[in-house]
Amino acid sequence: MFKGFDKAKDIQYVYTPVFSSLCGVKLDSNNKAGYLLSGSMWSDGRISIGQCDLVESWDNLSLSQKKNLNYRYQMGCECRVSKDGLFSIHTYCLWTDWLLDNSLNGEQARQYACIRRSDTTCSWYRGGPPPEKDFLDMADP
Repeated sequence: MFKGFDKAKDIQYVYTPVFSSLCGVKLDSNNKAGYLLSGSMWSDGRISIGQCDLVESWDNLSLSQKKNLNYRYQMGCECRVSKDGLFSIHTYCLWTDWLLDNSLNGEQARQYACIRRSDTTCSWYRGGPPPEKDFLDMADP
């Protein structure tokens, strides 16, 4: 668990609607697969997920995504990601996967993290070997 320790100490069940037509999600519970889940907590403490939440098999995540979960995404908690381009450059990163490819899981989502820089602006960062520049400029490919 990466976030929410203070509110959900011992999760035994995750709830989702029965049918996909109601936004339900089907998880493979037979082979003990690991998942990255984002969802909501109800007022009674139950955790629920649906098709609009991030539900991804742990094995399908890129190495960058796994590393970002452990080290980098927390650096972007004050930043927001925008898919429509209507944002303040200081607090948002533009999600070009959605704009260019209408994709939820493109190169940007799989390899970059939106983090707060030392000058307090938000920008995309790609981990890996030491890059020439730490952040992706809008002019970069």
